[in-house]
Amino acid sequence: MASNTPPGTTPEIRFFSRISIEQVEEGHELAPKFDEHGLLPCVTTAAKTGEVLMLGYMNAEALKRTIATGEAHYWSRSREVLWHKGATSGLVQKVVDLRIDDDQDAVWLQVEVVGDASCHVGFRSCFYRSVPTGDGPAERELIYRESEKTFDPKEVYGDAPNPTKL
Repeated sequence: MASNTPPGTTPEIRFFSRISIEQVEEGHELAPKFDEHGLLPCVTTAAKTGEVLMLGYMNAEALKRTIATGEAHYWSRSREVLWHKGATSGLVQKVVDLRIDDDQDAVWLQVEVVGDASCHVGFRSCFYRSVPTGDGPAERELIYRESEKTFDPKEVYGDAPNPTKL
């Protein structure tokens, strides 16, 4: 779905005011509730497999752009910028379904990923490691659930700074 919105401008999409619990939970009006930082959590999964690809956040502009363009946009908390997923890497997330939860304070995107990867580290999913549960040592070592990277981040991002902050 192509957008007629010029780059750098917010699409003309309006959210309804939150009037009643019935309107929010059982109505047809999109009235999202952003947190104290102006953000909604967004779980993103692969449309074909249901695999969780990433957890991101959207501010109002990111949600509006996602709705208007049919491509995932997020708010980067670490870089504090609007982020069109795939604009740099080419790993664009095409929205197949955009859902909002019952009280409209979280979003679930089902996407098809151009390039078949979503993680800036090079793996398909950002959730590529497991934490062992149950009895064991106090300090747990992570278990890799993806054995190979889908792409080489150095080839894709070059000298761009890593978004992970210590």
